[in-house]
Amino acid sequence: MYRVMTEAEMVEAFDTAISDDQFYVCYQPQMNHISGSIVGAEALLRWKHPEFGVQFPSDFIPVLEKNDLIYKADQFVFEKVCLFIKTCLDKGLTPVPVSVNMSRYDIVGHDYVEDIEKTRKRIGIPVKYLRIEITESSAIGGSDLVSSVLDRLHTYGYIVEMDDFGSGYSSLNILKKLDVDVIKLDMSFLSENTGGRGGVIISSMVRMTKWLNTPVIAEGVETIEQADYMQSLGCNYIQGYLYSKPLPENEYLQLLERLETEPIKPASKLVKGMGVGRFWDPDSFETLVFNDFVGAAAIFSYEEDTGKAELLRVNKKYLEEIGMNVSEQEILATDPWESFSETDRKSFEATIKKAIESGEEETSEHWRLIRSKCCGDDNICIRAHVRFLGRAGRQDIIYSRIRNITGEKRAYQEIVDSERRFRAASEQANVYAWEYVIDTKEMHPCFRCMRDLGLPVVVRNYPEPAIEMGIFPQDYADMYRDWHRQLAEGVHSLEAVIPLTVGRVPFIVRYTNEFDENGKPVKAYGSATLVVDNK
Repeated sequence: MYRVMTEAEMVEAFDTAISDDQFYVCYQPQMNHISGSIVGAEALLRWKHPEFGVQFPSDFIPVLEKNDLIYKADQFVFEKVCLFIKTCLDKGLTPVPVSVNMSRYDIVGHDYVEDIEKTRKRIGIPVKYLRIEITESSAIGGSDLVSSVLDRLHTYGYIVEMDDFGSGYSSLNILKKLDVDVIKLDMSFLSENTGGRGGVIISSMVRMTKWLNTPVIAEGVETIEQADYMQSLGCNYIQGYLYSKPLPENEYLQLLERLETEPIKPASKLVKGMGVGRFWDPDSFETLVFNDFVGAAAIFSYEEDTGKAELLRVNKKYLEEIGMNVSEQEILATDPWESFSETDRKSFEATIKKAIESGEEETSEHWRLIRSKCCGDDNICIRAHVRFLGRAGRQDIIYSRIRNITGEKRAYQEIVDSERRFRAASEQANVYAWEYVIDTKEMHPCFRCMRDLGLPVVVRNYPEPAIEMGIFPQDYADMYRDWHRQLAEGVHSLEAVIPLTVGRVPFIVRYTNEFDENGKPVKAYGSATLVVDNK
């Protein structure tokens, strides 16, 4: 006769069930959805009564908790798992870590940590093959006690998982207080639908676990669509009926013999010395530096495969540098690429990739269209210094310092436009013009100089190359060299008629010196104007 036992029947049958192995352990594999390798398993308690048949955990677990029997049941599971791992090792088979559930009833009035340590040492298996799993709900209301237990578990080398993360109301607060090594996401948010609000919540949780450098396992995955969606978020570790139901020990052993195994790895790989996660701690030194000392700065993520970028954090100086009275919420809520032209986006992405490859700071200048509710639209030019911080799943984490150089760019453009107009006028006036940098002896010729005389963009050790080329005849060479000595000594201006080129065409050659605030000559402006014979 198969039926659900009453509470009284369960309590009365418990000791016999333990001693006669009516209780047994099943193992549900945890898989890497990309590689197909097995990375772990969760041990689950099952009960098959000889008269009443299989009893569901949802029926008997609450009864064991209510009657203070769950501690003995959990110790039974832990011992069975240790014996199974010992069997694997004796067979020469490399096991994967197994997660064993620890309830709040195990740590209230019991010395749970010391008891499982005695069992592990007695059976003789390495601690690396065991993970202790706590539920989020078990930590609510007793986080101080749970925290002290976790500290003791870590002292012995146990890996600690948080199960059903996101199912309660205090996920963020609990995660802040408890030092857990692996997070198991409750997939009930998604149900059969990978979109909507549930998808947004799951995506945010996965991103947060990456920043905490904590591996995440999606639990309760039943469809390929759910698994593919989690993979797209950077969560590759899957547990659920999509891959396997909980298996009896012999079937799980066969699975281990057949599949490749691999360890679970942290989500983030951070640059040595960069505590990226601490940027989210409002009291950390990193946050103090980020907010007050580094100038205008931002942190953003970048996916090279998709090109997707997302601003994660900006400081107040960043907002001030951008201007336009844009708030932090407005900046973070928009797609950063919306403000880039296609050309500027490609240029900036190339700079990001270069920074990732080199590990050094790289610089880029780009124009952005900033939209403001109160100030309208404006194009601004940004000089960005970017540095690669680390990798979180498929996302590269980038740090950027910026400076608004719009004023400088526009002033430079005015100079360029002025020079263009000057060149057009000089074409009509038969005027050649150049700049001479006194300290470096570099000459920067105009377009006509380069076109007509064959000069390069920069003439070094001037005037020697011009003399060697015959632009200035040898009988005027010493005079012209002396001019440059006088310019270096601070003469204000020079002028003479000099026959230029092999044709000895007469030009009026003029120099005007420019001085810095200390009266030191820095640059001279030269011109050669054709002498027109009006006779």
